[in-house]
Amino acid sequence: MRQEWEPEDLIEVWTLLEEDQERLRNKSGANRLGFALLLKFFEAEARFPEDAGEIPVPAVSYVAQQVKVPGEEWAAYDWSGRAIKRHRMEIRGAFGFRECTEEDQAQLAEWLAVELCGVELNRDRLAEAVVARCRKDRLEPPAPGQIARLVGKAVSTFEERFCAATVGRLSAATRSRLDDLSPRTPVRTRTARVAGARSSPS
Repeated sequence: MRQEWEPEDLIEVWTLLEEDQERLRNKSGANRLGFALLLKFFEAEARFPEDAGEIPVPAVSYVAQQVKVPGEEWAAYDWSGRAIKRHRMEIRGAFGFRECTEEDQAQLAEWLAVELCGVELNRDRLAEAVVARCRKDRLEPPAPGQIARLVGKAVSTFEERFCAATVGRLSAATRSRLDDLSPRTPVRTRTARVAGARSSPS
């Protein structure tokens, strides 16, 4: 998320509506401010921030004024305790989202392997596609490291299938002749190298 905000943009994105204020009724201090900031961040990004530094400083000040909590309380918000877990669960529910399970991640990897890896070589863009798909399916996207592993798995799956399909189209005689050209490098291995070069990030 960008860190520089004009006043009109702050008002449009970070203003707490009546239903937002209602969700703050039983919260106070750092938890009140933290919940409000996570809520508006999730509304804008369809994900939670990785750390406090992702929340723009102008947004902290603006939201703090609205919830009547000093902006300094943001530094006291606990990013690993039970409160933030409850907050995340409540916010996901408010927007009709759910956590991305291991099964969801496996399905996303399969979707990438089948639909995108054959036409998109850049892993950053594949990661962006995962985030966009999660938003569409109302899933909280996995953490960046998990997305990177998911993309890597999808690329590997695509390469294996590409190699198998390529070798499968060759006749036994052709495979044998190709293997004879380089006894130490069977045709299946050379085909894998072709696939690897094809899918290297641009």
